[in-house]
Amino acid sequence: MELEKTTAAQPVIDSKIPEGPVAEKWTNYKAHQRLVNPANKRKLDIIVVGTGLAGASAAATLGELGFNVLNFCIQDSPRRAHSIAAQGGINAAKNYQNDGDSVYRLFYDTVKGGDYRSREANVYRLAEVSNNIIDQCVAQGVPFAREYGGLLANRSFGGAQVSRTFYAKGQTGQQLLLGAYSSLNRQIHMGKVKMYTRYEMHDIVIVNGRARGIIAKNLITGKLERFSAHAVVIATGGYGNTYFLSTNAMACNCSAAMAAYRHGAYFANPAYVQIHPTCIPRHGDKQSKLTLMSESLRNDGRIWVPKKIEDAKALQEGSKKGSDIPEEDRDYYLERRYPAFGNLVPRDVASRAAKERCDKGYGVNNTGQAVFLDFSEAINRLGIDVVRQRYGNLFDMYEEITDVNPGELANEINGVKYYNPMMIYPAIHYTMGGIWVDYELQTSVKGLFAIGECNFSDHGANRLGASALMQGLADGYFVLPYTIQNYLADQSLWPRISTDAPEFDKAEQDVKADLDHIFNIHGNRSVDSIHRELGNIMWEYVGMGRTKEGLETALKKLKEIRKEFDTNVFVPGTEEGMNNELDKAWRLRDFITMGELIAYDALSRNESCGGHFREEYQTEEGEAKRDDKNYFYVSCWKYEGSDEKAPTLIKEPLHYEAIKVQTRNYKN
Repeated sequence: MELEKTTAAQPVIDSKIPEGPVAEKWTNYKAHQRLVNPANKRKLDIIVVGTGLAGASAAATLGELGFNVLNFCIQDSPRRAHSIAAQGGINAAKNYQNDGDSVYRLFYDTVKGGDYRSREANVYRLAEVSNNIIDQCVAQGVPFAREYGGLLANRSFGGAQVSRTFYAKGQTGQQLLLGAYSSLNRQIHMGKVKMYTRYEMHDIVIVNGRARGIIAKNLITGKLERFSAHAVVIATGGYGNTYFLSTNAMACNCSAAMAAYRHGAYFANPAYVQIHPTCIPRHGDKQSKLTLMSESLRNDGRIWVPKKIEDAKALQEGSKKGSDIPEEDRDYYLERRYPAFGNLVPRDVASRAAKERCDKGYGVNNTGQAVFLDFSEAINRLGIDVVRQRYGNLFDMYEEITDVNPGELANEINGVKYYNPMMIYPAIHYTMGGIWVDYELQTSVKGLFAIGECNFSDHGANRLGASALMQGLADGYFVLPYTIQNYLADQSLWPRISTDAPEFDKAEQDVKADLDHIFNIHGNRSVDSIHRELGNIMWEYVGMGRTKEGLETALKKLKEIRKEFDTNVFVPGTEEGMNNELDKAWRLRDFITMGELIAYDALSRNESCGGHFREEYQTEEGEAKRDDKNYFYVSCWKYEGSDEKAPTLIKEPLHYEAIKVQTRNYKN
C-alpha cells in the first residue's frame, strides 16, 4: 500500500478498489491482475498462520496452485480451530427457495446489516463468490441438509427476509472445517503444505519493508523457531476474548494481530464488537467462557419476557417458571417492535432490545439478566420430531449445560401446551474490526496479508448471522489465491531469505526479551485473575452501552491494569519447555493493548452504529443514531512505537455508489 502525505500530514489510504461499476469490479480485477507462472510458483514460499476456515482453505488452495505453504496452528490438529464452533449456517445467494434472493440482495442486506459502515466493493465481491463456496463444499462432501426433492435446504437468519442460509443441523462450522481439512490434508500428502501444529506465532520478521517470515514458539518444547517466506498470511480469528467472558474458545487470542499492528499494520474499526443475542446466561463469577446458542434457533424460537413486572419478579425469585405464564401475559417484544422482521432482526438490534427489557426489570432468571427463547408455538405447529431434526444437537447442548430440556412439555393452560423455554442473554461473540486490509487483502505492511475474522473488511459495524463462515471461505478459496499473486508476481526472481539474516536475529532476541520479562516479574496475581479484571472493565465500560465518561474511565483503568500486569503477574513453572501459563500471559499482554484500542476507537466515534452503541447518540425509541456527515469512514489506528502511547487515528473515507445510505429500518 502506498501512502501520500496531505498538507495536514494525514496519510491518504489507498484501498486499491478497482474502477468501474461495483458489480464488475472483481471481474475486471481478475482480468487485469498479474499472475505467477507454474514454474515460478514452485520457487515461492507462503506462510499461513491459522487453520480455521480462512487459514485452512487458503493453505489448501495455495498448495493446489503450486506454492510451497507453511501452515501453523496453536491446536494439536487443524480440526480443532474455533471455526468448528460455528453452528447455524453459511449464507449464499443461490435462491433455491425462489423467494426473491440474488447476489445484489445479499450484498444489500450485508451492507445494511453492517449499518452502512463497510466497503461496498468488498461486500459485493463477498456476495458474488458466495455461490461458488457452496459448490466447492458440496464437492468436498459437506453434508448440507437437503429438501425432499434433493435440493439443498435453506433457513433464515437475522437481517434478511429471504432464506439463504445453508446448514448441516447445528454443526455447520464443524462440517465445513472438515471439508477444508480434507483439502488441506491432500496438499500435506502431496508435499505442498507443511503443517506445524502446536506452534504460536510471536512476531513477524520485516526485511526491507516487507514481511518475509515469522518467529514462532513451539508450544511443546518452549523453543523459539524461525521461518522464512516470500509472504505472510494471518488468519488467526478475532479479539473477543479481550472481554474474558465470551463465546470464543479459551485459546482464541489477538497476539498475531497485535504483532502485525506493532510492525505498522493499521488496526481498523476496533470498536465494532458484536454482542450475540442468544447466549446461555452467565451463572456465576467462576466461568471461563460462555456458550452460544445458534442464531438459527430464532427461525422457530420466539423471544419474550413477561408483560407484568410482578411475573418477572416471581420468575427471578424462582416461585414461577416460564411455562406457568400464559400466552396473553407474554411480551414478544421483537415481534412488537419490529413487525417486518420480528425475531429475525440483526444481532445488534436483538441484543440491545434484550438489554433494554432486562434493564427495565423484566429479566427472567435469578440475576435478572436473561430473556426467554421459546419453542412452544413451533412444537405445537410442526411437532417435536421436526423441531428436533432442525435443532436437536442444540437442544441437547442446552440440556447438558442447564439440565433443562427445551423440548419437554412443561404445562398446559386452557388447552394450550407450553414447553420449557431456553434462557438467553447477549454476550461478546464476533469482532467486526480487525487488521486493516486493502481490496487485495494486503495490510499496510507489504507482503503481509490478513484473511477471515482477523481482518476488518466485510461486515461494517455489525455482522449478519451466517456470514462469518462465508467470509472465511471466500477469502481463503476465492479471493486471496488471486490477489496474493498480484503481489508475488514481483518476487518470482527473488531469492529465499536465510533465517540467519540479522532481521531474524533481532526479531527472535526481542521476543526472548519480552518472554524473559514476563516470566521474571514474580508477582502475586495469576494470569486469569488479571484477565478477568480486564474483562470486567471492558464489559462494564466498553460493552453493550458506552458513554464518553465510561470510556474515559475505562482508559484510565486499563492503564492501571497494564501496570498491574507489568509489576504483579505471576507465572509458575519454568520458562523452558511447555508452560501454558506463560503462553496465556503473553496473550494477556496483547489483550490489554487491544482493550485500549477498542476504547480509543469507541471514544473517538461520537455516534451509534451497529455493535457500537454510544448512549448519548440514540433516537427517542432507543435505536442507534448514526452521524454520516462526520463518521462515514473506516477508523484506522496507527501504532506509535510503544504500547504506552496513544495510537494515531487515520481515516479511510467510505464511498457508496450502488446503495443509498439511510437509517436502518426493520419495522416495515
